[in-house]
Amino acid sequence: MTLHVFPRTGPPQARLRTLLAWIARTREERRQRAELLSLSDHELRDIGITRYDALTEARKGLWR
Repeated sequence: MTLHVFPRTGPPQARLRTLLAWIARTREERRQRAELLSLSDHELRDIGITRYDALTEARKGLWR
Protein backbone atom coordinates (compact mmCIF):
# COMPACT_ATOMS: atom_id res chain seq x y z
CA MET A 1 0.00 0.00 0.00
CA THR A 2 1.31 3.44 -0.88
CA LEU A 3 1.01 6.11 1.77
CA HIS A 4 0.50 9.57 0.32
CA VAL A 5 1.83 12.22 2.65
CA PHE A 6 0.90 15.84 2.14
CA PRO A 7 3.11 18.40 3.85
CA ARG A 8 1.34 20.37 6.57
CA THR A 9 3.95 23.08 6.69
CA GLY A 10 6.00 24.89 4.14
CA PRO A 11 5.20 27.30 1.37
CA PRO A 12 1.70 27.05 -0.10
CA GLN A 13 3.22 26.53 -3.55
CA ALA A 14 4.93 23.32 -2.40
CA ARG A 15 1.71 22.01 -0.87
CA LEU A 16 -0.19 22.88 -4.04
CA ARG A 17 2.40 21.09 -6.22
CA THR A 18 2.14 18.01 -4.00
CA LEU A 19 -1.64 18.04 -4.24
CA LEU A 20 -1.59 18.52 -8.01
CA ALA A 21 0.92 15.68 -8.43
CA TRP A 22 -1.33 13.39 -6.36
CA ILE A 23 -4.36 14.35 -8.49
CA ALA A 24 -2.41 13.66 -11.69
CA ARG A 25 -1.26 10.24 -10.40
CA THR A 26 -4.79 9.37 -9.32
CA ARG A 27 -6.24 10.31 -12.71
CA GLU A 28 -3.58 8.26 -14.51
CA GLU A 29 -4.28 5.22 -12.31
CA ARG A 30 -8.01 5.57 -13.01
CA ARG A 31 -7.35 5.79 -16.76
CA GLN A 32 -5.11 2.71 -16.68
CA ARG A 33 -7.67 0.71 -14.72
CA ALA A 34 -10.40 1.64 -17.20
CA GLU A 35 -8.11 0.61 -20.07
CA LEU A 36 -7.43 -2.70 -18.33
CA LEU A 37 -11.18 -3.39 -18.15
CA SER A 38 -11.55 -2.70 -21.86
CA LEU A 39 -9.10 -5.48 -22.84
CA SER A 40 -10.46 -8.75 -24.20
CA ASP A 41 -9.84 -12.05 -22.41
CA HIS A 42 -7.30 -12.92 -25.09
CA GLU A 43 -5.40 -9.65 -24.55
CA LEU A 44 -5.46 -10.18 -20.79
CA ARG A 45 -4.00 -13.67 -21.24
CA ASP A 46 -1.25 -12.14 -23.40
CA ILE A 47 -0.14 -9.97 -20.48
CA GLY A 48 -0.50 -12.82 -18.01
CA ILE A 49 -3.57 -11.87 -15.98
CA THR A 50 -7.11 -13.16 -15.70
CA ARG A 51 -10.38 -11.28 -15.97
CA TYR A 52 -10.70 -11.67 -12.19
CA ASP A 53 -7.29 -10.01 -11.71
CA ALA A 54 -8.35 -7.12 -13.96
CA LEU A 55 -11.62 -6.64 -12.08
CA THR A 56 -9.87 -6.77 -8.73
CA GLU A 57 -7.38 -4.11 -9.85
CA ALA A 58 -10.07 -1.89 -11.37
CA ARG A 59 -12.15 -1.94 -8.18
CA LYS A 60 -9.35 -0.65 -5.98
CA GLY A 61 -10.07 2.65 -4.29
CA LEU A 62 -8.21 5.91 -4.80
CA TRP A 63 -6.12 5.34 -1.69
CA ARG A 64 -4.52 2.19 -3.10
